Amino acid sequence: MNNRVHQGHFARKRFGQNFLNDRYIIDSIVNAIHPQPGETIVEIGPGLGALTEPVGERVDAMTVIELDRDLAARLQTHPFLGPKLTIFQQDAMTFDFAAFSQEKGQTLRVFGNLPYNISTPLMFHLFSYVGIIRDMHFMLQKEVVNRLVAGPGSKAYGRLSVMAQYYCQVIPVLEVPPESFTPAPKVDSAVVRLMPYATLPYPVEDVRVLSRITTEAFGKRRKTLRNSLGHLFSAEILDELNIDQTLRAENITVAQYCQLANWLSKHPQEN
Repeated sequence: MNNRVHQGHFARKRFGQNFLNDRYIIDSIVNAIHPQPGETIVEIGPGLGALTEPVGERVDAMTVIELDRDLAARLQTHPFLGPKLTIFQQDAMTFDFAAFSQEKGQTLRVFGNLPYNISTPLMFHLFSYVGIIRDMHFMLQKEVVNRLVAGPGSKAYGRLSVMAQYYCQVIPVLEVPPESFTPAPKVDSAVVRLMPYATLPYPVEDVRVLSRITTEAFGKRRKTLRNSLGHLFSAEILDELNIDQTLRAENITVAQYCQLANWLSKHPQEN
């Protein structure tokens, strides 16, 4: 079953390919994206076009980024989609979304069925472009969606939760069972909507500092802040910021992490 040919194309393990073929799920995702003519719509990893075709029916033009040469060539010659598509045969991790947005003169709407092996690094890549992205809709491993939407106090809450919620409003859209794909993956999937904030609720002076603090705190998530971040913040400073040093990384809110990042940006000599 794993080597099954799908429309003449073998699913390649190295690209993490699983092709969506459930019409009800496809329609639900396209309705959630709600593409409109005139928008700059970018699909990452279109594969065999399960989402590309129904989205393409609703718009006059769209852009796709596809790493697999064979799949990119297949889309190029697609009878009705071909003329509407601008195809970049490259890794989305190397794509300059800002330059593309500038060229188009408008914000981007990004969507895709992201391969599990690159979903997290790719989202971090996209977070660096949130100023020019209107919204993102991604199908991901359900566990990744759970991490994106998780709040403090839950096991799924981690660095990805904090960074995603710093930049975006995160909304779960629907769950997708394994049998909706060929070959069926061993995990459940889900679709999530990420809407970058026009005005960040908790702006930080340097997002790299926020990234560093969350990496260090969640890298030692079983330890209290006194132990995981004690080299950066004294007990007095945590008291001053009204953050309980006996709590663990998973109990600290996004707002509090941003507070810590801003304090550290103002006192770089003290760490």
